[in-house]
Amino acid sequence: MYKYIDDFINFLIVERNLAQNSIEAYATDLNKYANFLHSRNISEPSEINSNNIVAYLTELHKHELASLTIARNLSAVRMFHRFLHSELLTATDPSEIIGSPKLSKKLPVVLDQFETENLVEQPDISTKYGIRDRALLETAYATGVRVSELLKLELADLMFDQQVIRVFGKGSKVRIVPIGEGAIEYVEKYLDESRSLLIKKLNNTNVVFLNFHGKPLSRMGFWKIVNKYAVQAGISKPVSPHTIRHSFATHLIEGGADLRAVQEMLGHVNIATTQIYTHLDREYLKEVHRSFHPREKEYFKSKRKNDSMEKKEK
Repeated sequence: MYKYIDDFINFLIVERNLAQNSIEAYATDLNKYANFLHSRNISEPSEINSNNIVAYLTELHKHELASLTIARNLSAVRMFHRFLHSELLTATDPSEIIGSPKLSKKLPVVLDQFETENLVEQPDISTKYGIRDRALLETAYATGVRVSELLKLELADLMFDQQVIRVFGKGSKVRIVPIGEGAIEYVEKYLDESRSLLIKKLNNTNVVFLNFHGKPLSRMGFWKIVNKYAVQAGISKPVSPHTIRHSFATHLIEGGADLRAVQEMLGHVNIATTQIYTHLDREYLKEVHRSFHPREKEYFKSKRKNDSMEKKEK
């Protein structure tokens, strides 16, 4: 089965031109699927039926994986079987009758504007790493780019005379994203005062943000940086690099930005993906209403008091 998966991955690389992260995700999920089939002595695509796929999904459920993870695995399996069928390696596609798991509509974690500013201002800019970290956080929040896009930025992508950066997104699609004066100031400070101290003689790289070894900063490295400053800022919410992207989009919508403009900046192909931030904005508006409308404020204050008393009685 592994040979067929390798053929499918090559098809995705050559024919579909998918991003490296997507390729790796497909490979991981399908190798897991192949391991399951191997445990059942199934080695050829023609031997797979819909019951085997259902059994695989049941196995994933037993491991208490999130519905989103299971849906992603099923999507990979479906794509794989469509490929096998199109290549005439199977007479039918056993995955086409399998229903998708119901997904819970979980809104992403978002920092409010005060929390975001507090996070961004945490690094000690008297040190070379602090300057780098401030430039990183400023750029992430100013542009809303994905982590992979941020860490792949090269010096030639910084078009500060036009107040924009060039971003290479999913599927090698290029887009131009605005960047504010504040972020530009700290990136230029990093380039002038810090980057030259990080880069090593043997490493000839044009990537903007470097680690201790003078190499491009990794996703895990950036995650550690964000987590460190979130703790330092006293933020109790679970914070990741992607939280900054969510916060960027939400704050734009809160400020009245056009949804299609936000879609363009985020690099979303489908505007439906961007619309989640309008839901987040509604939650924000409801919270403002509860907090500041005189009658609502009084109601929720009374409700919290009653809930507290009930807990004590229990």
